[in-house]
Amino acid sequence: MIGIDTLLPLLAIAAAAGIFGGILAGLLGVGGGIVIVPALYLSLSSIGMDPAVTMQVAVGTSLTTIVFTSLSSGYGHYSRGALDMDLLKLWAPSLLVGVIAGALLGGYVSGLILIAVFAVVAALVALDMAFRPTKDEPVPRGFSKRIWVALGGATGALSAMMGIGGGTIGVPLLNFLGYDIRRAVGTSSAIGFIIGLPGAIIYAFTGLGVDGLPPFSIGYVNLIAAAVIIPLSTSFAPIGVKLAHSIPRRTLRLAFGVFLMITSLRMFWDLVGSLLADV
Repeated sequence: MIGIDTLLPLLAIAAAAGIFGGILAGLLGVGGGIVIVPALYLSLSSIGMDPAVTMQVAVGTSLTTIVFTSLSSGYGHYSRGALDMDLLKLWAPSLLVGVIAGALLGGYVSGLILIAVFAVVAALVALDMAFRPTKDEPVPRGFSKRIWVALGGATGALSAMMGIGGGTIGVPLLNFLGYDIRRAVGTSSAIGFIIGLPGAIIYAFTGLGVDGLPPFSIGYVNLIAAAVIIPLSTSFAPIGVKLAHSIPRRTLRLAFGVFLMITSLRMFWDLVGSLLADV
């Protein structure tokens, strides 16, 4: 059983993740989950938590914080006219369906599968953002409504499994589909709320009764870590919003790509270590 005294390293890392995640939420429209998930995963592992549920707790707790962080960063981008409300209305139903499917799957599959999904998707997105040329005047592509809806569902499902707010997938996807990078970041920041709320609720319910969870947890959502992260991430998100609207588009994409690749490599390292330990 994990004691309260062993939570101190978790709280310290959660505080740092809240600050860094909040800035990135506003800067890149990622909801902060791309930072919070690996940070919580590493800190939970360090206090001796059962590896079988470590990733689920990291994902569930991250989705809980994203509900609040996305509201803060989304409002900042909305005030600067960087939200596409028509796309949000189009995507909302399919996002919700995708989130429900992804969260249910993520709550029951092996934590190693979640780590693999996280690492692979992050690496692919990093390569795309770093090497694909940036257009001076991006124009949205003319896909049918069904394709746009399908893309929304896929974004919701993968985001719920990874514990992220949608920006990690939504930003490069929207940019590839012809959206200006700043508008893609702004719209993705608001998508985080649609993903975070139902995702967090499902992870809380699917984790009820599971053994080996840290103190102050409701299912796979650790309340004490969320309580540390939420005020910090929401406070620092506006700083990221200001940065997003003051630096060049190419620089913003490169920053996004480099950060994701570092995160992906770290997760691959942990995945290989876990697999070798089981041999």
